[in-house]
Amino acid sequence: MITQDAEYVVGQDGELTHPCSPSALYCAGRNFAATLDQMEYERPDEPDFFIKPPASLVGHDDPIRYPDWTNELTYAGELVAVIGEKCHDVAAEDVPDVVDGYTIMNDIDALDQQGRTARKAFDTSGPLGPWIETDIDPHGIEMTTTIDGEQRQAANTELMLFDPHEIVAFLSRRFTLRPGWDRVRKPGESGNDRTRRPHRDHLRRDRHAHQHGGCIREQPIARERHTALNNSAEHPKTTHPQKA
Repeated sequence: MITQDAEYVVGQDGELTHPCSPSALYCAGRNFAATLDQMEYERPDEPDFFIKPPASLVGHDDPIRYPDWTNELTYAGELVAVIGEKCHDVAAEDVPDVVDGYTIMNDIDALDQQGRTARKAFDTSGPLGPWIETDIDPHGIEMTTTIDGEQRQAANTELMLFDPHEIVAFLSRRFTLRPGWDRVRKPGESGNDRTRRPHRDHLRRDRHAHQHGGCIREQPIARERHTALNNSAEHPKTTHPQKA
């Protein structure tokens, strides 16, 4: 692995961790028409958002905790914008000037809990990275999630109700976004299992998930119970290995 500063051998010089440590993950949801129809949600007039805390972060190949207080741990592959400079009230056309690049995240969701915060904000609920892709157009990205070799989610960012630049612009009117810290997550995929199966196939012990969307990652699920997830990019421009 080659970075701007040096060359590293993963597993020898260190392990990959999440490529940044944001103070918050600002997440937009319900952003695909197909998902809204399947889940019988109303079409939003503006981006629907929630926040994941820093405690949710987990790196590449690290275990995702399966809490003993849920029986419905689910997944969703997402595209994430990495903020490059402090900004507020940014116009959509100016978003490329404040974004350093893009990575991907798995939005882990305890579906049987009450309220979005209870469902989505807990330890290891935000697997991120493993790297930031700095040379990519967020429009027209094909994104997929595969579980044990079976593709469960697939979509193109062109199908978003609000495109990546519009989401960053919207959130910047409410929050001051900071460089190197804040991340804006956009829904990256539709066709969620819960919309295609009578009983959603939740994450289980010894399952493996593979995500692709400019980046790729992999992880096991632990417990209490344990799963695995994978994110990878074909042309990584910026990498952040963790020294052993």
